[in-house]
Amino acid sequence: MLFFALQNFTMTEPIRLSKRMSELGLASRREADAWIEQGLVRVDGVPAVLGQKVLPQHVITIDRAATNQQAERVTILLNKPIGYVSGQAEDGHEPAVVLVKGENRWRDDPTAIRWNREHTRGIAPAGRLDIDSTGMLVLTQDGRIAKQLIGENSLVDKEYLVRVQSVRGGRLHPSDLALLNHGLALDGKALKPAKVWWQNEDQLRFVLREGKKRQIRRMCELVGLNVVALKRIRIGVVVLGDLPIGSWRYLAANESF
Repeated sequence: MLFFALQNFTMTEPIRLSKRMSELGLASRREADAWIEQGLVRVDGVPAVLGQKVLPQHVITIDRAATNQQAERVTILLNKPIGYVSGQAEDGHEPAVVLVKGENRWRDDPTAIRWNREHTRGIAPAGRLDIDSTGMLVLTQDGRIAKQLIGENSLVDKEYLVRVQSVRGGRLHPSDLALLNHGLALDGKALKPAKVWWQNEDQLRFVLREGKKRQIRRMCELVGLNVVALKRIRIGVVVLGDLPIGSWRYLAANESF
């Protein structure tokens, strides 16, 4: 059994057990509810029930069978080609997950994980990458990783190489480059600060901590730039590296975003 004391919260009102387990990084809320239904979670030694709420002095106990379930879940890194959508099929375009099959596994995958078709069961993208973009797409069975990457309070950087053309002619004005870093708004809401600089004469490097729909393309439009090509090369400390386009590999046990 694994024990987790619910200490150091400032809350005074009880909160739902599954929500707190998610906040602590123990499980996604859906996963926590599933464990509770299976009788794998106790509070102060008493079997938990769905909808139960907890206070700071309560102690959560998780059966080792639950963590063994987590250990069996995989996360896959795919170098997505143009023409595939991140999530569900739409407008005749296939979802990127169709590329996750044995013959597309990178031959230099550093992990020793044995390919199993079950690894695509319940797998979902942790973040979007639009149909016209390439680069790292994370597909995971682990709700904790999805929350870490796309949760509302995610602090994980995503880095992109973006080839652009000016629609106004000439070089981008320094004030517009400053706006790309901070000062733009989309959908009526100010964007979080970004890091944007010139990689070379026609390519920008973006580092973001949010992921609104087609965000980089729309940011560039606001300062008179057209995006010619966009590639995601890093999420957190995990880099795309030499992973070929259309190929995938497993996230290794010693890797963390």
